Formats: sequence, structure tokens, C-alpha cells
Amino acid sequence: MTESSFEMTGRVAVITGGARGIGLAAARRLAHAGADIGIVDYDEAACRAAADEIASLGKKALALPIDITDEAAVSDMTSRVVNELGRYDALVCSAGIVGRNAFAWETSLEEWRNVMNVNVTGLWLCNRAALEPMRAADYGRIVNIASIAGKEGNPKLGPYSASKAAVIGLTKSLGKEVADTGIRINSIAPAVIQTPMLDQVTPETIQYMVSKIPVGRTGRPEEVAALVHYLASEDCSFSTGACYDVSGGRATY
Repeated sequence: MTESSFEMTGRVAVITGGARGIGLAAARRLAHAGADIGIVDYDEAACRAAADEIASLGKKALALPIDITDEAAVSDMTSRVVNELGRYDALVCSAGIVGRNAFAWETSLEEWRNVMNVNVTGLWLCNRAALEPMRAADYGRIVNIASIAGKEGNPKLGPYSASKAAVIGLTKSLGKEVADTGIRINSIAPAVIQTPMLDQVTPETIQYMVSKIPVGRTGRPEEVAALVHYLASEDCSFSTGACYDVSGGRATY
């Protein structure tokens, strides 16, 4: 391995939410670094289009259109990755939903459960499944996309903020569970990033979030993907259970 190369040649990376936004940017970045890619997304057409794009870069690409909250589907997806791509080296969990902008007293139990089911349970299922082939190989990298909302909380986004705090805590727990192996598990807490997910957020909420960023703008998916690249690579060898901010200076801890 070349020093500081973040080389991914010969590796296989699975990206959930890989058809758009941060997930697609990460898939492109890791493919350019040499990895074969599994694209996981609920939107089947977008999932296949993203896989076709990665294949056009000369890398193997597998479209895996599933619902990550379905335990059996996640298990089958993991088996397909190993059987069809030959190995399972990295998992980037970028799939997530924001939920409706609403005060707590306006939020239904169904809305709360929906956000938590996708952002926490779905992510946990994907992490748990990936750990089986990674433990067998004594090597793996997992990168869970959290949010600065998980550290600081955004008003009228209670379920989302709570779910992302859970992702940070889960990552710390899992990172410690496998710290004595060749597996490293970290999370990233972006501030507001210019992705299609913002379509779910009111202009007032976006303005509030940007006002908290000293850099004074939204982030770009490619800026998050650059950090994903390091954390998904072999070079990330002495960091686990950590949460890395990509917040334009917003983070206060």
C-alpha cells in the first residue's frame, strides 16, 4: 500500500442510499479509488441508474434495490455482495429520511417510528449483517452517516435529531465491540448538505441551519465523500468509534 494513498483497488464497498446525494458521491469517489461497488437504494430505477454509472467507470457495480428495514432483504443483499462481488470490505450507511418538519406535539407516533425505523433500525441491520463477512475476514470498514442534528438538535426535527444521535451512540458501541479485530467503525456528522434530502425540509429550517454555519453555506456531497473515502480505506487503522464533523465550523463539540 502506498503511504497516504487511500487505495481501494481490489476492495468491495457497499453504499446504502447510494443512488443520490452523499451516497452517490461516496460511490463515485470509492470507485475512482479502485473499489467495486454495491449500490443499495429503495428507489429501484435510481439504484440501477447509479450502478450503471459506476460500471461506466470500469468497475464492477451491483444494483441492490431493497428496503433496509426488511431484515430478510438485508441478509439476502449481504449474501449477494459476497457471492457476486467476492468479498465485503466496506459499508457506507447513507440511507435516511428527514421526516416532516413539526413540533413534538404535532408529530404522530407513526411519523416518529418511520424515521427511527429507517435511520436507526435499518442502519443497524446493515451494520450487523456486514459484520459477519467482515469478522470472517478479520477486516472491514463501516462508515455511518449521522448528522450535526444528532449532536445539537434542530427544532421541529425531533425524530430526525434523535435518530442521528442514536447513530452516533450505536457507532461508538459497535466500534468498541470489534476494536480488537481488523474492523473499524466510525460515523460522520455533516451539517446541512446540498442534496435532494433538502426537498423534505422547509426553507425556514434550511435558513436556520445555514445561519449556524460559520463558513456561511451548505456543504457539498463531494466534501463529505472525501472523508468517507479515508474512513472506508485501509489507511484508517487507528480510529474507531469516533464521530467526525463536516459542519463548516458549526459543531460545538
